[in-house]
Amino acid sequence: MTRVKGGIVSKNRRRKVLKQAKGYFGSKHRLYKTAQEQLFHSGTYAFRDRKQNKRNFRKLWITRINAACRLNDISYSKFINGLAKSGIEINRKMLSELAIDDPKAFAALVETAKKAPAEAPKKETTTSKKPEVKVESSKKEAKVDNKKEATVDLSSKSLTELKALAKEKGIKGYSTMKKDELIKALN
Repeated sequence: MTRVKGGIVSKNRRRKVLKQAKGYFGSKHRLYKTAQEQLFHSGTYAFRDRKQNKRNFRKLWITRINAACRLNDISYSKFINGLAKSGIEINRKMLSELAIDDPKAFAALVETAKKAPAEAPKKETTTSKKPEVKVESSKKEAKVDNKKEATVDLSSKSLTELKALAKEKGIKGYSTMKKDELIKALN
């Protein structure tokens, strides 16, 4: 069997590795073995940092949006929450660009976020409603109507408002109650 010399193939492979390692410090760009080792590490660092780059940019955008929000007298979290409740879907990159390039448009977005509804619109669920029972006497009807109005009024109020009402009425343990428990206690 004839002898096969792999000189050209090996030399090209090594040359390719050393070319990629150009600019590394010390023997990492001169010696094949250390250059190859460093290229393996460099590859893992590059892969990791491509993921971290996305995080870093998101942090930067949030910082810029927060700074612009503070100039418009609102916190970042309230601004983002207000936009979500208003149904405005815009990513943080575009918000930061708006904050830098067009402060008037950003201020308009802040105003819509401030005017956002207190609660996000809930999806309708199908539930069976109880039929209304008519009471004969007019006094009883008035009491039933007042109760209905009270429950509607109470359910539309916030938790802090309900706690204030409970405090006025002298209900014990109101501070640890949940909203539905407070409404039952107030009725």
